Amino acid sequence: MKTIKGPAIFLAQFAGSEAPFNSLDTICKWAADLGYKGIQIPTWVPELIDLDKAAESQTYCDELKGKVNSYGLEITELSTHLQGQLVAVNPAYDTLFDGFAPDAYKNNPKARTTWAIDTVKKAGTASGRLGLKSHASFSGALLWHTVYPWPQRPQGLVEMGFEELAKRWLPILNHFDEHGVDVCYELHPGEDLHDGVSFERFLEATGHHKRANILYDPSHFVLQQLDYLKFIDYYHERIKSFHVKDAEFNMSGKQGVYGGYSDWQDRAGRFRSLGDGQVDFKSIFTKLTKYDCDVWAVMEWECCIKSSDQGAREGAPFIQKHIIEAAERSFDDFAGVKPDENYLKSILGI
Repeated sequence: MKTIKGPAIFLAQFAGSEAPFNSLDTICKWAADLGYKGIQIPTWVPELIDLDKAAESQTYCDELKGKVNSYGLEITELSTHLQGQLVAVNPAYDTLFDGFAPDAYKNNPKARTTWAIDTVKKAGTASGRLGLKSHASFSGALLWHTVYPWPQRPQGLVEMGFEELAKRWLPILNHFDEHGVDVCYELHPGEDLHDGVSFERFLEATGHHKRANILYDPSHFVLQQLDYLKFIDYYHERIKSFHVKDAEFNMSGKQGVYGGYSDWQDRAGRFRSLGDGQVDFKSIFTKLTKYDCDVWAVMEWECCIKSSDQGAREGAPFIQKHIIEAAERSFDDFAGVKPDENYLKSILGI
């Protein structure tokens, strides 16, 4: 068994225009002072990483890694959640998702898709240069608007949707394979890959590509009312990344999973800071350790009640408390002796 690495923190929800969140140096010091040992870097934040340089220059990557290491931190993964989202966008969402694209590609879906694929590939090259094994991303969505359909989906629509999704991602997955890096899809409502069944459809469409893997985040499964512990039993071999994020689901006589278009804090399902929700992290860490999952425990903060400052302060000790130092020997090893056939027969009476 392997001991889960951590605690680490995803910087996407913290990076900003004010100190200490506006430069790699200051945000690294901030994270290290809070007790974190790793950072997951969002590649769309230029103050934290120049992705073009990282894809082109080993020297730049060595300097970037050295800077992070100088604060006692490691880079856990790079993230292309926003760019990965743009690999596949249904036209119904073009206007909204154009906000994630550079101005030169807005109002031009085909060019935006090409840019997104190229950018995620750059992140694969950069990950390889940085010596990383995993990468965090979203799959994008062509079918999400039909997830609860009326009228019913036409026959063959789902198959065609996953065939097209795989067609867009296969060149990316092959590129990541060349650099020895796994693509870890965060299974998330709003994405075509949002649960185990949809992930299996994608695996089949990609020929069970070895680089198509999972970023495990139990909070999204709480909101879907999916058994997030049993999920680990099914898919542990594909879990190569881990977001430690809490959530709660409080159904009522007025709303359920869909939330009635309520604001986040008024929904039945909502994200919470670590320890404030309903996720059984003790069992999660136990299962991931049992199954020998070689992952970083990366806190993602998106609480609708508690401040990000408090969430970050409480996150590192919470994760550290749950990390299990994997046993190196059995408790009853003292009784172990070299097998003796005659001795065994005497015990059995044969």
